[in-house]
Amino acid sequence: MDGVEGGQTVPRRGGRAPSSSRTRVLDLVRTRAPISRVELAELTGLTQAAISHAVRALLDEGLLRETGDREWTGGKPRVMLTLDPLARCAVGVQLGADWLVVVLTDARGAVVARTRVRGARLHQPDAVVATIARHVDVLLRASGVGRRGVVGLGLAVPGTLDLDAGAIAVSRSLDRWQGFPVRSRLGAAVGLPVVMDNDATAAAVGEYWAGRTAGSVAHCTLYMGAGLGAGIVVGGTVYRGASGNPGPIGRMHLHRSAAPGAGGVAPGGGAAVPGADGAATRDPGPTLEELAAPHAVARRARRAVAAGRRTSARLSPDGDPIVDFGAVATAAVQGDALAVELVEESAGYLADAAVTVANLLDVDSVVLAGPAFSTAGSLYVDVVARRLRAELHAGGQHGVRVALAAHVADAAAVGAAALVLQQDLAPRRR
Repeated sequence: MDGVEGGQTVPRRGGRAPSSSRTRVLDLVRTRAPISRVELAELTGLTQAAISHAVRALLDEGLLRETGDREWTGGKPRVMLTLDPLARCAVGVQLGADWLVVVLTDARGAVVARTRVRGARLHQPDAVVATIARHVDVLLRASGVGRRGVVGLGLAVPGTLDLDAGAIAVSRSLDRWQGFPVRSRLGAAVGLPVVMDNDATAAAVGEYWAGRTAGSVAHCTLYMGAGLGAGIVVGGTVYRGASGNPGPIGRMHLHRSAAPGAGGVAPGGGAAVPGADGAATRDPGPTLEELAAPHAVARRARRAVAAGRRTSARLSPDGDPIVDFGAVATAAVQGDALAVELVEESAGYLADAAVTVANLLDVDSVVLAGPAFSTAGSLYVDVVARRLRAELHAGGQHGVRVALAAHVADAAAVGAAALVLQQDLAPRRR
Protein backbone atom coordinates (compact mmCIF):
# COMPACT_ATOMS: atom_id res chain seq x y z
CA MET A 1 0.00 0.00 0.00
CA ASP A 2 1.26 3.48 -0.81
CA GLY A 3 1.32 6.35 1.68
CA VAL A 4 -0.38 9.63 0.92
CA GLU A 5 1.19 12.72 2.47
CA GLY A 6 0.57 16.28 1.38
CA GLY A 7 -0.99 15.16 -1.91
CA GLN A 8 2.01 13.01 -2.84
CA THR A 9 2.08 9.25 -3.31
CA VAL A 10 5.27 7.56 -2.18
CA PRO A 11 5.87 3.85 -2.84
CA ARG A 12 6.85 1.77 0.16
CA ARG A 13 9.22 -1.13 0.09
CA GLY A 14 7.77 -4.61 -0.18
CA GLY A 15 4.15 -3.38 -0.22
CA ARG A 16 4.30 -3.01 3.57
CA ALA A 17 1.15 -1.53 5.07
CA PRO A 18 1.48 1.17 7.71
CA SER A 19 1.15 0.00 11.32
CA SER A 20 0.55 2.34 14.23
CA SER A 21 2.35 0.03 16.68
CA ARG A 22 5.29 -0.34 14.29
CA THR A 23 5.49 3.44 13.89
CA ARG A 24 5.36 4.04 17.65
CA VAL A 25 8.06 1.47 18.31
CA LEU A 26 10.32 2.80 15.56
CA ASP A 27 9.91 6.39 16.77
CA LEU A 28 10.88 5.44 20.33
CA VAL A 29 13.89 3.38 19.29
CA ARG A 30 14.97 6.16 16.92
CA THR A 31 14.82 8.86 19.59
CA ARG A 32 15.63 6.94 22.82
CA ALA A 33 17.97 4.09 21.84
CA PRO A 34 19.39 2.01 23.34
CA ILE A 35 16.05 0.79 24.69
CA SER A 36 14.63 -2.57 25.72
CA ARG A 37 11.39 -4.30 24.75
CA VAL A 38 10.14 -3.91 28.32
CA GLU A 39 10.71 -0.14 28.19
CA LEU A 40 8.92 0.02 24.84
CA ALA A 41 5.89 -1.72 26.34
CA GLU A 42 5.88 0.64 29.32
CA LEU A 43 6.15 3.77 27.15
CA THR A 44 3.58 2.75 24.52
CA GLY A 45 1.07 0.88 26.68
CA LEU A 46 1.14 -1.96 24.14
CA THR A 47 1.19 -5.59 25.22
CA GLN A 48 4.45 -7.54 25.28
CA ALA A 49 3.09 -9.65 22.41
CA ALA A 50 2.40 -6.56 20.29
CA ILE A 51 5.86 -5.19 21.06
CA SER A 52 7.53 -8.49 20.21
CA HIS A 53 5.66 -8.66 16.91
CA ALA A 54 6.58 -5.07 15.94
CA VAL A 55 10.22 -5.47 16.99
CA ARG A 56 10.56 -8.76 15.10
CA ALA A 57 9.19 -7.15 11.93
CA LEU A 58 11.62 -4.23 12.27
CA LEU A 59 14.55 -6.59 12.90
CA ASP A 60 13.60 -8.64 9.83
CA GLU A 61 13.52 -5.45 7.73
CA GLY A 62 17.01 -4.61 8.96
CA LEU A 63 15.87 -1.33 10.52
CA LEU A 64 16.62 -2.36 14.09
CA ARG A 65 19.44 -4.38 15.56
CA GLU A 66 20.26 -5.72 18.99
CA THR A 67 23.26 -3.91 20.38
CA GLY A 68 24.77 -6.77 22.36
CA ASP A 69 24.44 -4.68 25.52
CA ARG A 70 22.33 -5.92 28.41
CA GLU A 71 20.40 -4.01 31.04
CA TRP A 72 20.52 -5.80 34.40
CA THR A 73 17.46 -5.38 36.60
CA GLY A 74 17.99 -8.22 39.04
CA GLY A 75 16.27 -10.84 36.87
CA LYS A 76 16.76 -11.85 33.28
CA PRO A 77 18.92 -9.24 31.48
CA ARG A 78 17.09 -7.06 28.99
CA VAL A 79 18.39 -7.00 25.41
CA MET A 80 18.83 -3.46 24.15
CA LEU A 81 17.64 -2.30 20.73
CA THR A 82 18.90 0.47 18.46
CA LEU A 83 18.29 1.76 14.95
CA ASP A 84 20.67 0.63 12.23
CA PRO A 85 21.57 4.06 10.78
CA LEU A 86 22.65 2.77 7.37
CA ALA A 87 19.61 0.56 6.87
CA ARG A 88 18.07 3.42 4.92
CA CYS A 89 19.48 6.66 3.52
CA ALA A 90 17.84 9.63 1.84
CA VAL A 91 18.89 12.64 -0.21
CA GLY A 92 17.64 16.11 0.70
CA VAL A 93 17.75 19.15 -1.57
CA GLN A 94 17.22 22.73 -0.43
CA LEU A 95 16.33 24.82 -3.46
CA GLY A 96 16.69 28.48 -2.58
CA ALA A 97 17.19 31.76 -4.36
CA ASP A 98 20.44 32.43 -2.51
CA TRP A 99 21.71 28.91 -1.70
CA LEU A 100 21.40 25.42 -3.12
CA VAL A 101 22.15 22.61 -0.65
CA VAL A 102 22.30 18.85 -1.27
CA VAL A 103 22.72 16.41 1.63
CA LEU A 104 22.79 12.66 2.14
CA THR A 105 21.49 11.48 5.51
CA ASP A 106 21.25 8.15 7.29
CA ALA A 107 18.09 6.70 8.85
CA ARG A 108 18.47 8.85 11.98
CA GLY A 109 18.68 12.03 9.94
CA ALA A 110 22.42 12.47 10.57
CA VAL A 111 24.30 14.05 7.67
CA VAL A 112 26.61 11.64 5.85
CA ALA A 113 27.68 14.02 3.08
CA ARG A 114 26.81 17.57 2.03
CA THR A 115 27.49 20.19 -0.64
CA ARG A 116 26.42 23.84 -0.69
CA VAL A 117 26.65 26.31 -3.60
CA ARG A 118 25.10 29.64 -4.56
CA GLY A 119 21.40 29.50 -5.33
CA ALA A 120 19.01 29.32 -8.24
CA ARG A 121 17.83 32.93 -8.51
CA LEU A 122 19.70 33.73 -11.74
CA HIS A 123 19.58 30.35 -13.51
CA GLN A 124 17.06 28.53 -15.67
CA PRO A 125 15.26 25.61 -13.96
CA ASP A 126 16.46 22.93 -16.38
CA ALA A 127 20.09 23.93 -15.81
CA VAL A 128 19.64 23.87 -12.03
CA VAL A 129 17.99 20.43 -12.16
CA ALA A 130 21.00 19.12 -14.10
CA THR A 131 23.32 20.67 -11.50
CA ILE A 132 21.42 19.01 -8.65
CA ALA A 133 21.62 15.63 -10.40
CA ARG A 134 25.39 15.97 -10.74
CA HIS A 135 25.79 16.86 -7.07
CA VAL A 136 23.62 13.89 -6.01
CA ASP A 137 25.70 11.53 -8.11
CA VAL A 138 28.95 12.90 -6.64
CA LEU A 139 27.68 12.61 -3.04
CA LEU A 140 26.52 9.02 -3.50
CA ARG A 141 29.82 7.98 -5.07
CA ALA A 142 32.00 9.88 -2.59
CA SER A 143 30.12 8.53 0.44
CA GLY A 144 30.17 4.93 -0.75
CA VAL A 145 26.38 4.69 -0.37
CA GLY A 146 24.93 3.02 -3.43
CA ARG A 147 21.60 4.00 -4.93
CA ARG A 148 20.01 0.79 -3.65
CA GLY A 149 20.44 2.07 -0.11
CA VAL A 150 18.68 5.37 -0.86
CA VAL A 151 14.89 5.36 -0.49
CA GLY A 152 14.29 8.66 -2.27
CA LEU A 153 14.98 12.36 -2.59
CA GLY A 154 13.25 15.11 -0.65
CA LEU A 155 12.98 18.56 -2.22
CA ALA A 156 12.39 21.68 -0.10
CA VAL A 157 11.35 24.81 -1.99
CA PRO A 158 10.08 28.32 -1.15
CA GLY A 159 6.71 29.74 -2.10
CA THR A 160 3.16 28.49 -2.65
CA LEU A 161 3.11 24.91 -3.94
CA ASP A 162 0.90 22.91 -6.26
CA LEU A 163 1.58 19.51 -4.74
CA ASP A 164 -0.60 17.65 -7.25
CA ALA A 165 1.45 19.04 -10.14
CA GLY A 166 4.74 18.89 -8.24
CA ALA A 167 5.43 22.54 -9.00
CA ILE A 168 5.92 25.94 -7.40
CA ALA A 169 2.74 27.89 -8.01
CA VAL A 170 3.97 31.27 -6.74
CA SER A 171 7.40 32.34 -5.49
CA ARG A 172 8.61 35.89 -5.01
CA SER A 173 12.25 34.76 -4.93
CA LEU A 174 12.15 32.10 -7.69
CA ASP A 175 9.71 33.51 -10.24
CA ARG A 176 11.30 31.54 -13.10
CA TRP A 177 10.23 28.31 -11.39
CA GLN A 178 6.53 29.13 -11.25
CA GLY A 179 4.66 26.31 -13.02
CA PHE A 180 7.85 24.36 -13.78
CA PRO A 181 7.24 20.62 -13.02
CA VAL A 182 10.27 20.41 -10.77
CA ARG A 183 9.30 17.19 -8.97
CA SER A 184 8.96 15.09 -12.11
CA ARG A 185 11.95 16.67 -13.87
CA LEU A 186 14.20 16.14 -10.87
CA GLY A 187 12.98 12.58 -10.39
CA ALA A 188 13.83 11.78 -13.99
CA ALA A 189 17.26 13.42 -13.69
CA VAL A 190 18.35 11.64 -10.49
CA GLY A 191 16.54 8.33 -10.99
CA LEU A 192 14.91 8.43 -7.53
CA PRO A 193 11.36 9.00 -6.28
CA VAL A 194 10.96 12.63 -5.20
CA VAL A 195 8.91 14.07 -2.33
CA MET A 196 8.36 17.83 -2.40
CA ASP A 197 7.39 20.30 0.32
CA ASN A 198 7.98 23.88 1.38
CA ASP A 199 11.23 24.72 3.14
CA ALA A 200 9.70 25.60 6.53
CA THR A 201 7.71 22.36 6.75
CA ALA A 202 10.75 20.34 5.72
CA ALA A 203 12.88 22.00 8.40
CA ALA A 204 10.21 21.27 11.03
CA VAL A 205 10.08 17.59 10.08
CA GLY A 206 13.88 17.43 10.21
CA GLU A 207 13.89 18.66 13.81
CA TYR A 208 11.20 16.13 14.73
CA TRP A 209 12.93 13.22 13.00
CA ALA A 210 16.24 13.98 14.71
CA GLY A 211 14.47 13.77 18.08
CA ARG A 212 15.13 17.40 18.98
CA THR A 213 11.44 18.09 19.58
CA ALA A 214 10.72 14.86 21.47
CA GLY A 215 8.38 15.71 24.30
CA SER A 216 6.87 18.64 22.42
CA VAL A 217 3.13 18.49 21.84
CA ALA A 218 2.90 21.34 19.33
CA HIS A 219 6.02 22.59 17.53
CA CYS A 220 6.71 25.44 15.11
CA THR A 221 9.84 25.99 13.05
CA LEU A 222 10.34 29.56 11.82
CA TYR A 223 12.40 29.41 8.64
CA MET A 224 14.19 32.46 7.23
CA GLY A 225 16.13 32.42 3.99
CA ALA A 226 15.30 34.96 1.32
CA GLY A 227 11.78 34.92 2.78
CA LEU A 228 9.99 33.74 5.92
CA GLY A 229 7.75 30.77 6.63
CA ALA A 230 6.48 28.56 9.45
CA GLY A 231 6.36 24.76 9.60
CA ILE A 232 4.02 23.18 12.15
CA VAL A 233 4.23 19.66 13.62
CA VAL A 234 1.61 18.44 16.10
CA GLY A 235 2.10 15.06 17.73
CA GLY A 236 4.60 14.04 15.06
CA THR A 237 2.21 14.88 12.22
CA VAL A 238 2.67 17.86 9.92
CA TYR A 239 -0.16 20.37 9.80
CA ARG A 240 -0.75 20.97 6.09
CA GLY A 241 -3.99 22.91 5.79
CA ALA A 242 -6.33 22.63 2.82
CA SER A 243 -3.72 22.77 0.04
CA GLY A 244 -0.43 21.96 1.75
CA ASN A 245 0.52 25.63 2.05
CA PRO A 246 0.39 26.65 5.72
CA GLY A 247 2.62 29.18 7.44
CA PRO A 248 3.45 32.01 4.95
CA ILE A 249 4.15 34.40 7.81
CA GLY A 250 6.46 36.51 5.67
CA ARG A 251 3.39 37.97 3.99
CA MET A 252 1.94 39.05 7.36
CA HIS A 253 1.38 42.82 7.48
CA LEU A 254 2.64 44.53 10.62
CA HIS A 255 1.21 47.78 11.96
CA ARG A 256 3.67 48.31 14.78
CA SER A 257 3.88 51.95 15.80
CA ALA A 258 7.51 52.92 16.22
CA ALA A 259 10.07 55.63 15.75
CA PRO A 260 12.26 55.44 12.65
CA GLY A 261 14.68 52.52 12.83
CA ALA A 262 18.36 52.45 11.97
CA GLY A 263 17.53 52.97 8.33
CA GLY A 264 15.66 56.18 9.04
CA VAL A 265 12.27 54.82 7.93
CA ALA A 266 9.43 54.37 10.39
CA PRO A 267 7.90 50.87 10.23
CA GLY A 268 4.16 50.55 10.44
CA GLY A 269 2.10 52.78 8.23
CA GLY A 270 -1.59 52.19 8.07
CA ALA A 271 -2.46 55.53 6.49
CA ALA A 272 -5.51 55.96 4.25
CA VAL A 273 -4.60 55.73 0.54
CA PRO A 274 -6.71 55.93 -2.64
CA GLY A 275 -8.03 52.57 -3.82
CA ALA A 276 -8.44 51.38 -7.40
CA ASP A 277 -11.94 52.92 -7.56
CA GLY A 278 -10.80 56.19 -6.01
CA ALA A 279 -12.26 55.38 -2.60
CA ALA A 280 -9.99 55.61 0.42
CA THR A 281 -8.60 52.29 1.66
CA ARG A 282 -6.24 51.58 4.47
CA ASP A 283 -2.58 51.00 3.64
CA PRO A 284 -1.86 47.50 5.02
CA GLY A 285 1.65 48.54 5.99
CA PRO A 286 4.88 46.62 5.31
CA THR A 287 5.04 42.84 5.44
CA LEU A 288 7.19 40.90 7.87
CA GLU A 289 9.63 40.04 5.05
CA GLU A 290 9.97 43.72 4.17
CA LEU A 291 10.95 44.43 7.77
CA ALA A 292 12.81 41.38 9.05
CA ALA A 293 14.29 39.41 6.13
CA PRO A 294 18.01 39.62 5.24
CA HIS A 295 17.45 41.98 2.29
CA ALA A 296 15.60 44.39 4.61
CA VAL A 297 18.46 44.38 7.13
CA ALA A 298 20.98 44.93 4.32
CA ARG A 299 18.93 47.84 2.96
CA ARG A 300 18.70 49.53 6.38
CA ALA A 301 22.43 49.03 6.91
CA ARG A 302 23.23 50.90 3.69
CA ARG A 303 20.84 53.69 4.57
CA ALA A 304 22.38 54.04 8.01
CA VAL A 305 25.92 54.20 6.60
CA ALA A 306 24.80 56.74 4.00
CA ALA A 307 23.34 58.83 6.84
CA GLY A 308 26.75 58.87 8.59
CA ARG A 309 26.43 55.97 11.05
CA ARG A 310 29.71 54.16 11.78
CA THR A 311 30.04 50.39 11.72
CA SER A 312 32.70 47.69 11.46
CA ALA A 313 30.49 45.75 9.03
CA ARG A 314 32.16 45.63 5.62
CA LEU A 315 29.36 46.09 3.12
CA SER A 316 29.80 44.81 -0.42
CA PRO A 317 30.88 47.22 -3.19
CA ASP A 318 28.06 46.03 -5.47
CA GLY A 319 25.23 46.07 -2.92
CA ASP A 320 24.82 42.27 -2.74
CA PRO A 321 22.19 41.79 0.00
CA ILE A 322 23.46 38.31 0.90
CA VAL A 323 26.99 39.58 1.47
CA ASP A 324 25.75 42.69 3.26
CA PHE A 325 23.50 40.75 5.64
CA GLY A 326 26.35 38.35 6.41
CA ALA A 327 28.63 41.30 7.18
CA VAL A 328 26.03 42.85 9.50
CA ALA A 329 25.41 39.53 11.27
CA THR A 330 29.15 38.98 11.78
CA ALA A 331 29.62 42.50 13.13
CA ALA A 332 26.63 42.04 15.44
CA VAL A 333 28.06 38.96 17.17
CA GLN A 334 31.29 40.94 17.60
CA GLY A 335 29.38 43.68 19.41
CA ASP A 336 29.26 46.42 16.77
CA ALA A 337 26.60 48.87 17.98
CA LEU A 338 24.87 49.57 14.66
CA ALA A 339 24.94 45.91 13.61
CA VAL A 340 23.43 44.82 16.95
CA GLU A 341 20.72 47.46 16.53
CA LEU A 342 19.91 46.23 13.03
CA VAL A 343 19.80 42.55 13.96
CA GLU A 344 17.75 43.14 17.10
CA GLU A 345 15.31 45.27 15.09
CA SER A 346 14.89 42.38 12.64
CA ALA A 347 14.54 39.94 15.56
CA GLY A 348 11.88 42.16 17.13
CA TYR A 349 9.72 41.93 14.02
CA LEU A 350 10.27 38.17 13.87
CA ALA A 351 9.25 37.97 17.53
CA ASP A 352 5.97 39.74 16.67
CA ALA A 353 5.17 36.85 14.34
CA ALA A 354 6.48 34.22 16.78
CA VAL A 355 4.19 35.49 19.55
CA THR A 356 1.21 35.50 17.18
CA VAL A 357 1.87 31.95 15.98
CA ALA A 358 2.61 30.65 19.49
CA ASN A 359 -0.60 32.10 20.89
CA LEU A 360 -2.74 31.04 17.94
CA LEU A 361 -1.50 27.43 17.92
CA ASP A 362 -0.56 27.11 21.63
CA VAL A 363 2.89 25.73 20.78
CA ASP A 364 5.43 24.61 23.35
CA SER A 365 8.47 24.55 21.05
CA VAL A 366 9.88 27.04 18.54
CA VAL A 367 13.00 26.46 16.44
CA LEU A 368 14.69 29.04 14.22
CA ALA A 369 16.08 27.58 11.01
CA GLY A 370 17.48 28.78 7.71
CA PRO A 371 20.62 30.43 6.35
CA ALA A 372 19.64 33.83 7.80
CA PHE A 373 20.29 32.48 11.31
CA SER A 374 23.66 30.85 10.58
CA THR A 375 25.78 33.66 12.09
CA ALA A 376 23.70 35.78 14.47
CA GLY A 377 21.08 33.15 15.29
CA SER A 378 21.75 33.33 19.02
CA LEU A 379 20.75 37.02 19.03
CA TYR A 380 17.46 36.15 17.34
CA VAL A 381 16.84 33.33 19.83
CA ASP A 382 17.37 35.67 22.77
CA VAL A 383 14.89 38.26 21.47
CA VAL A 384 12.22 35.70 20.50
CA ALA A 385 12.55 33.80 23.79
CA ARG A 386 12.29 36.99 25.83
CA ARG A 387 9.15 38.09 24.01
CA LEU A 388 7.51 34.69 24.37
CA ARG A 389 8.19 34.61 28.10
CA ALA A 390 6.51 38.00 28.44
CA GLU A 391 3.59 37.60 26.01
CA LEU A 392 2.58 33.92 25.77
CA HIS A 393 -1.14 33.70 26.49
CA ALA A 394 -0.83 30.23 28.08
CA GLY A 395 2.37 31.10 29.95
CA GLY A 396 0.80 30.04 33.25
CA GLN A 397 0.31 26.50 31.90
CA HIS A 398 3.52 25.93 29.96
CA GLY A 399 6.62 27.59 28.60
CA VAL A 400 8.02 27.61 25.09
CA ARG A 401 11.43 26.17 24.31
CA VAL A 402 13.22 28.37 21.77
CA ALA A 403 16.34 27.06 20.03
CA LEU A 404 18.32 27.08 16.80
CA ALA A 405 17.98 24.15 14.41
CA ALA A 406 20.67 21.49 14.59
CA HIS A 407 21.79 22.22 11.00
CA VAL A 408 20.62 25.81 10.98
CA ALA A 409 21.76 26.94 7.52
CA ASP A 410 20.95 23.61 5.85
CA ALA A 411 17.88 22.73 7.91
CA ALA A 412 15.53 22.53 4.92
CA ALA A 413 17.81 20.10 3.06
CA VAL A 414 18.21 17.85 6.11
CA GLY A 415 14.47 18.10 6.71
CA ALA A 416 13.69 17.24 3.09
CA ALA A 417 15.61 13.98 3.54
CA ALA A 418 13.65 13.40 6.76
CA LEU A 419 10.39 13.77 4.81
CA VAL A 420 11.44 10.79 2.71
CA LEU A 421 12.54 8.75 5.73
CA GLN A 422 9.35 9.44 7.65
CA GLN A 423 7.13 8.45 4.74
CA ASP A 424 9.10 5.27 4.13
CA LEU A 425 9.68 4.20 7.73
CA ALA A 426 7.01 5.78 9.93
CA PRO A 427 4.19 7.16 7.81
CA ARG A 428 1.50 9.39 9.22
CA ARG A 429 -1.92 9.88 7.74
CA ARG A 430 -3.66 13.25 7.74
